[in-house]
Amino acid sequence: MEQCQSQAAGIGRLRPAQSEQNNPASPSGGINSLLQDGLSFTLLDSYEDRVVQPFPRSPKLQRKAAEQKGAQPSQEQLSRHMEELQAEQSKTEAHIKSLKKRQADLSRSTEFMKQRVQESFEKMHRILEQDEQVVLDSLELDLRRTRTQLDHILKTWDSYRDQVTKSIGNIQRVLRKMDSGEEDEKGPTEIVSPKKPSVNEKEVRLNEDRFERLLKSLFSISKNLKAYLQRKTLLLDSSPIVIDRQTCHNQITVTSEGWGISFSASPSLGPEHTLQFDKVCCALGTAPITQGQSYWEVDVRCCSAWAVGVAYASLERKGRDKGAKLGRNRNSWCVELRNKNLSAWHNDRNVACHSVGQTPPGKVGVWVNYDKGQLMFYDADTMVVLQKFSAALTPVFDRAHHQFTEPLYPAVRFLKPTDNQMWPNHLEVCCFNLP
Repeated sequence: MEQCQSQAAGIGRLRPAQSEQNNPASPSGGINSLLQDGLSFTLLDSYEDRVVQPFPRSPKLQRKAAEQKGAQPSQEQLSRHMEELQAEQSKTEAHIKSLKKRQADLSRSTEFMKQRVQESFEKMHRILEQDEQVVLDSLELDLRRTRTQLDHILKTWDSYRDQVTKSIGNIQRVLRKMDSGEEDEKGPTEIVSPKKPSVNEKEVRLNEDRFERLLKSLFSISKNLKAYLQRKTLLLDSSPIVIDRQTCHNQITVTSEGWGISFSASPSLGPEHTLQFDKVCCALGTAPITQGQSYWEVDVRCCSAWAVGVAYASLERKGRDKGAKLGRNRNSWCVELRNKNLSAWHNDRNVACHSVGQTPPGKVGVWVNYDKGQLMFYDADTMVVLQKFSAALTPVFDRAHHQFTEPLYPAVRFLKPTDNQMWPNHLEVCCFNLP
């Protein structure tokens, strides 16, 4: 009741002020008079000791306000918070226990793997040691056989030497008796005919031809074993490569599994895709390389002119300009065989692959270390490095640096051979069936 009376009194005090404001003739009218009139704030001043709260606060806002004011939380709040922390503690301990178990399992798995690897190498060592012993035994047997033959020949010549010595002694005895005028009671001396080495005697020797063939065979095995072990390491990074049909030129036919491509003299009919090469007989792989290491091989034995490499997706697809050809721009790298000459290309620069023999490679291996910006091409049969692209070769290919800036795609291209050669026929990405 008193509140209502105070509100009415306040309103009553405001009415004279409002009447003066509405009166244009009043000398105190205008904005200045209103700002200077403190009576206009009498209504609000009457509520200055109260907090206006039209709606009740939610529990969340109440807790937030209590925290802001530094109020002590209630016992119920502390109990609930402690339960939450205890549950979090149990989850954390379980997670730590799981990580420790994984750590122990990791150590056990590594030890098991190392044991398996050691067993495999020990098995190879035993095979090599057994083969070494067999080879050494064969050499020893050859030595014994040759010694036996030489011993027999030596005995024959020792007997002949004894006969010659005996004949010399008899002749000397006869000559002494003839000088003294005595007669030789033993009669005429036996004449020993000269002995010549037999033809078979010259053939008695160690089988050196067989030994040379053995050394060549061991050298070839050692070389191939080294190449195979190196290839084995690269095969650990092998990744399945499938040809993207949408990128293939209309004269390229892809096998059903997507590993092999063939050149066809007649173009295929159908709408042209935006990613398709329309003039350059080229194709890209489906899966991009964006990190880590990757290795694959391409069988080029059934093709007389080819290019194998990698390219960015930004490689041009339309026209015959350098921007659409492998190795003729900054967006692609390759090795190519043209006119029986093997060369490496990038940025329209090329270097000859001098480490290749007279025979071109039958399979080309491609290894990419994307993170380090390294690219290497191998002769996959001998593991001879055909070309390595890295920062060390920037002067050759006019690059200030060498880091991959886009995802890389495997790339192959059919090249047009010389007039006296047939058009290339088939290229195939090798499928590795590792145990």
